[in-house]
Amino acid sequence: MKRYSLCLLIALTILSAPLCAQALEIKLGVVTKPGSAQNIVAEKFRELVEARSEGRITVKIYHSKSIGNETEILQQIQMGTIQMGIVTVGPFDTFDPIVRVINYPFLFRDNDQADEILDGPLGAEILKSLESSGFKGLCFSENGFRNLTNNKRPVRSPDDVNGLKIRVMSSALHKTIWQSLGANPTPMPWPIYTELEQGVIDGQENPLWVLEVYKFYEIQRYMTLTRHVYSAHIDVAALNWWQSLGAADRTLIRETICEAARYQRGDNRAKNAARLDLLKAKGMQVEEQPDKAAFRRQVAGLQESEMYKDPRVQDLLARILDATR
Repeated sequence: MKRYSLCLLIALTILSAPLCAQALEIKLGVVTKPGSAQNIVAEKFRELVEARSEGRITVKIYHSKSIGNETEILQQIQMGTIQMGIVTVGPFDTFDPIVRVINYPFLFRDNDQADEILDGPLGAEILKSLESSGFKGLCFSENGFRNLTNNKRPVRSPDDVNGLKIRVMSSALHKTIWQSLGANPTPMPWPIYTELEQGVIDGQENPLWVLEVYKFYEIQRYMTLTRHVYSAHIDVAALNWWQSLGAADRTLIRETICEAARYQRGDNRAKNAARLDLLKAKGMQVEEQPDKAAFRRQVAGLQESEMYKDPRVQDLLARILDATR
């Protein structure tokens, strides 16, 4: 009888244990390789959430395009095949055009202004909007300000861009920006080293860390510090999965991914001066003072273009432009 009572007590204890104590594995997708900006967020998140959950929550990172490109990662998040991703803003515009406000050319003056907008109420509106597409936007990390490189000629003004075959990510807006500047934009999935090396494309546009980590200095001769778009990542979860979690787990995951995002932004920015010195030392010719006024004039009509015709997008863009003036 006593043995039966003991067994019953153990069973009742197990059954009454809170659900939040259950082990949880998070599958997280990034398209880039270790050492890249997205991976730094992912790895810092894994470190933080595993430590603070005392190993109850584990994170498996799928990197280096092992589960597909960024659009395919987002599709898998929608389907629930994976639970989270660190994804560049551009590919989100296939799912919700609201993200196009972030990639409006020459929108942010500097990093502080980008943080002020994206970490504030206007950024929260963007994250909230993604729920209609099955995503739970958690916070913003970054690629950084994008710059143009090519292997044909120095670029100081839009006239120098004319005819260049420039790789762009899978984003209608990014394609439109470079069409407006006179280039021949070519959407192409990541990575693109071979295509640059073989001359399939003349150039590309990305933040400084990309040129360092992917060694583009070996195959690109000219760089122009256009800083034409501030490129953010959205650190995102599958909405259905997120809603299935207990409140404590949601709080822990949100806190740790956003802490990882802040860490990565600081780390990325702190290294940019050394990256620029490295690229020059590797032989790249760098135009540090392009005619930005001419570039801005060339893309000034985008606010009235097809890219921003959605009333929600128009309204939010107008408010962000007011806030950044």
